[in-house]
Amino acid sequence: MENSAMNIPLLLEPEQLQALIGQPSLLIIDICNPTRYQEGHIEGAIHISPAETQLGTPPAPGKIPTEASLDQLFKKIGLTEDKHVVVYDDEGGGWAGRFIWLLDSIGHVKYSYLNGGYLAWEDEKRPLTTEVPPATPSTYNTRINHNHTASIDEVLARLDDPETAIWDARSPQEFSGEKVLAAKKGHIPGAANFEWTQAMDPKRALRVKDQHLLLDTLAALGLTTDKKVITHCQTHHRSGFTYLVAKILGFKEIKAYDGSWSEWGNHPETPVES
Repeated sequence: MENSAMNIPLLLEPEQLQALIGQPSLLIIDICNPTRYQEGHIEGAIHISPAETQLGTPPAPGKIPTEASLDQLFKKIGLTEDKHVVVYDDEGGGWAGRFIWLLDSIGHVKYSYLNGGYLAWEDEKRPLTTEVPPATPSTYNTRINHNHTASIDEVLARLDDPETAIWDARSPQEFSGEKVLAAKKGHIPGAANFEWTQAMDPKRALRVKDQHLLLDTLAALGLTTDKKVITHCQTHHRSGFTYLVAKILGFKEIKAYDGSWSEWGNHPETPVES
């Protein structure tokens, strides 16, 4: 999947990004630890915090923010329709993937993920700066669409649908019910468990693992590219990365269940397996 205007791939390598720095239509977003950003970031990168990407209201803090707060965020970073957004974090892609889901949710499709994020950039000893770029506030017209988000009702309605697969990005311990982070333990009936970190390559600074290998591994779990896939974790942070990975792998339809287990596992009437 590539962006046609600038022909920038969805999955961008550090050397490719370095060659693009300074392009007026490029908007680089850093979702790293704030201290790390202060100590050195990619030139031109604007820092945002994970909290700005979430609604933050219990019991499901990971739900999509209000249109008003997203509008404020996108105006603050200077998003305009012509901008190609490159996003990175320092943890393997959870927050960056979540940000890409937010861009999908407002219909902004010009974006890329820096493969491996800050860790891959630093690993190759590429230049960092402490200079904070002046943000040029914009007048982006933010309108949320829910085409990329599954509600609790949609997940319930699709439980017995053979064309739908649920990708649980949590740990095997959470999936089995051994580790309990909500009123209920276990998982959504029929869900497939593939922990988010399993899609990262620790030998390559947490870049996305070999795509053919990932496709085979996921297919063995019933997560095939022809299915309508809904991904979730506890708060749709870890599943930000699995949402992104599914896009990179060319899945036909990928949605995020933003309520995630924090909603499902605390709801009195949802079915669970353990």
